[in-house]
Amino acid sequence: MSDSTDGGMQLEYELDDRPPWPKSILLGLQHVAVMIVPATAVAYIVAGDVGLGGADTAYIVQMVLLFSGLATIIQAYTVGPIGAKLPLVMGSSFTFVGAAATIGIDYGMAAVFGAILVSGFAVEGVIGWQFKRVKPFFPPLVTGLVVVIIGLYLIPTGMDYVAGGDAAQEAGEYGSLHNLGLAALVFAISVGLNMFTRGIARLLSILAGISIGYLVAVVLDVQFGYDLIDFGEFSEAAVVAIPEPARFGLEFEPVAILMFAFLFLVSAMETVGDMSGVTAAEGRNPTDREFRGALFNDGFLSSLGSLFAAFPITSFSQNVGIVTFTGVMSRHVVGVCGAILAILGLSPLVATVVTTIPSAVFGGAVLLMVGMVAASGVRLIVLHTELNRRNMVIVAVSIGLGLGVATTPEALQGLPTSAEMFFSEPVIMAAFSALLLNTFVPGEQSPLFDARSPDHSTESEPAPVGPGDD
Repeated sequence: MSDSTDGGMQLEYELDDRPPWPKSILLGLQHVAVMIVPATAVAYIVAGDVGLGGADTAYIVQMVLLFSGLATIIQAYTVGPIGAKLPLVMGSSFTFVGAAATIGIDYGMAAVFGAILVSGFAVEGVIGWQFKRVKPFFPPLVTGLVVVIIGLYLIPTGMDYVAGGDAAQEAGEYGSLHNLGLAALVFAISVGLNMFTRGIARLLSILAGISIGYLVAVVLDVQFGYDLIDFGEFSEAAVVAIPEPARFGLEFEPVAILMFAFLFLVSAMETVGDMSGVTAAEGRNPTDREFRGALFNDGFLSSLGSLFAAFPITSFSQNVGIVTFTGVMSRHVVGVCGAILAILGLSPLVATVVTTIPSAVFGGAVLLMVGMVAASGVRLIVLHTELNRRNMVIVAVSIGLGLGVATTPEALQGLPTSAEMFFSEPVIMAAFSALLLNTFVPGEQSPLFDARSPDHSTESEPAPVGPGDD
């Protein structure tokens, strides 16, 4: 365990520490438990909107798990220039749901996977390759605001899960007492163990909360008939399924490629923000090499996965919250998480066990995690940025616009369709407003104006980067 230094937090395990195998497996399972439901939900939502059958839906879910696992392993250990050697758990992001469903309905799933294949590495690969030139435009103020808005705009999603999600809506039980009770139980156990215990109990607080919540849900289902878990899914799942290249085919529609290229830019911003949230635990910003490797991983694995019908892969903000919440920064724990995900991706039967977790149970954990993500963004800003008049205005504008479009997207319905799609993304609205203001308003973190002026008092310099920086 390390004490905090240079603004870093107290860590139970540092970046290169290797916890004992039993503890590593449990800690890796904790990461899996927090991300697997939203990661696979992307596949279920898109498949449902497009009208795919059960077998095709199960296959896409399987591929999402498999390539999430592979991308997580590469992120933790690297393959050549691909990967950052950081504890970043990878998965399929909700950023791509709307575009994938729209394109799938209008052009077919072949056009969806063709667009991912072309735009994935083309966008994030180029950004990663040239990140040394781009880096001055993303100081702690900008990246911190990206982390903050990612956490804040996911809070309604967490509350939706707490209330029971879509299944509860259809059953007329949204916000019912048993859903709220399950979420509250998970929330209370996770917070209680983290705050009032030590050792393995604190480190596995989230996994303990989800596990106990799931067991209680099983009791409510079997003994009291609450119909929280669909046990019929187990009988329909195959034990092992092998990936099939181009199962849905590949088509290349210009409109679809442009839409996904735009969304991969958003994904790159989210990854930059998540990386900053993780390294903030050490009181520093990511190095150029880490930025480049992580973005290469995003783009390359997304393009590769599209050949097997996986949706785009990017870093998962919920798991950044686990790192800061537990103080376990070991990349080897995340490598174990990746191996578990890959195994699940090869066995639909095993994956089904995890994907039957009721929304309310998961909601108790995700609400806590997204709050921690937002808090880590605030911490990143406070540690490396003086909140003078200039920077306070940038914070106010970015959060105001980002949350504005997140909570009231219909306010933009008068814009042209393409403009509405662009400006209704909370991360884009917050990130670009912060980027533009920070770039063109004089101040120390501006890449154009680095001289101090009387109107802009001294700002804290970013923490020095590690020896891996180029």
